[in-house]
Amino acid sequence: MLRLSRDTYLPHAVAGVLGARVEAVLLTAPDRAVISHMTAAGLWGVAIPLQRDDPRVHLTVATGSSVRGRCDRVVHRTPLTDPDVTTRDGVPVTTPERTWRDLAGVLSPAALLAVTDQMLDGRCAQADLARQSARWPTGRGCARAREVLPVGDPRAESPMESVLRWILHEAGLPAPELQYVVRDDAGELLGRADLAWLHQKVLVELDGDVHRQRDVFVNDLRRQNRLVAAGWTVLRFTSADVLGRAHEVVAQIRRALGR
Repeated sequence: MLRLSRDTYLPHAVAGVLGARVEAVLLTAPDRAVISHMTAAGLWGVAIPLQRDDPRVHLTVATGSSVRGRCDRVVHRTPLTDPDVTTRDGVPVTTPERTWRDLAGVLSPAALLAVTDQMLDGRCAQADLARQSARWPTGRGCARAREVLPVGDPRAESPMESVLRWILHEAGLPAPELQYVVRDDAGELLGRADLAWLHQKVLVELDGDVHRQRDVFVNDLRRQNRLVAAGWTVLRFTSADVLGRAHEVVAQIRRALGR
């Protein structure tokens, strides 16, 4: 058995399973404790980039509660109303829109945009997030929520793509089209790009680990050749570029757009 805290244990076989950790922590949590913040995002299937791995379970409890955090849990004390809470697989959890608003208070704008894009992809509508933001117009994260929400787009296909979009947004570059399908004059498919600026004929691809596989790599090269031959500028970056040399990424895209 793995000891999570002084009175909470889990079999080693399920120690890495989020649902199992949540259920174990709730056994010794205060009445009406609700899963929230990063853990709620995980239960909703939302990935949060730019964060260190932290297995602790996030709980929101009543504002007057004296319960303290432990090595297996982070305790938040903020008001929750009935519309803020639902259940998922029998677990009390903050709704997607309330989870988003809570995360606005603790995440960077780039990470929050990644969360926003995923929330908008079938979990809630932009109007739902706007209403949640209006309900909490002051307090930690209020300005960040209002700033990031208009940039949200459910077409984003990866959290790192969202991070790149925020970097470009902060740099003042024009907003790109997402997941743009490129065809030639005869209507034949040439490829699809993560980000596209149509008037400048600039495409940006963010390559993940899957692009290192031989068959994917070969197809990428063939597609890139077709696009370049059709007059498109194609720029390809990795997460290492976005995280380690963002200023160079912005400069290269800016130069391409200015040609």
